[in-house]
Amino acid sequence: MFKSILVPIDLADTDLAKPAIATAATLSQTWSGVVRLLNVLPMTPVMLAEYVPADFDEQQRQTSEEALAIVARESGIEPSRISSVVRQGGIYHEILEEAVHMKAELIVMTSHRPAMRTYFLGSNAGHVVRYAKCSVLVVRH
Repeated sequence: MFKSILVPIDLADTDLAKPAIATAATLSQTWSGVVRLLNVLPMTPVMLAEYVPADFDEQQRQTSEEALAIVARESGIEPSRISSVVRQGGIYHEILEEAVHMKAELIVMTSHRPAMRTYFLGSNAGHVVRYAKCSVLVVRH
């Protein structure tokens, strides 16, 4: 049923992503699907550009790719059925773009329990649920 699964991960809190990765692993095994891990890097603000090294964005990307590779190895998913990608930009926008790019049939992501501020401002998970063109499974942490 779900042959391609996207799992967005915040590398600053990989423990939060573990339930989503475990869920994606089970679903991908059940349906012989593939899993793609995604990390979204924020854009470096223009006003900070002169204070960071010229290759700052590339260093961040490389560090994120290495961290995602470790998460992929520890996921328990066969290496032939898991991949990872790092994108840069707005979080929910890049998640939605990657889902379209890879033709994801399911996005599995974790979310904190709603706080008062998310009822008014919305959250990344909320935006993904509202605007994704595929099914979205939100695993509560």
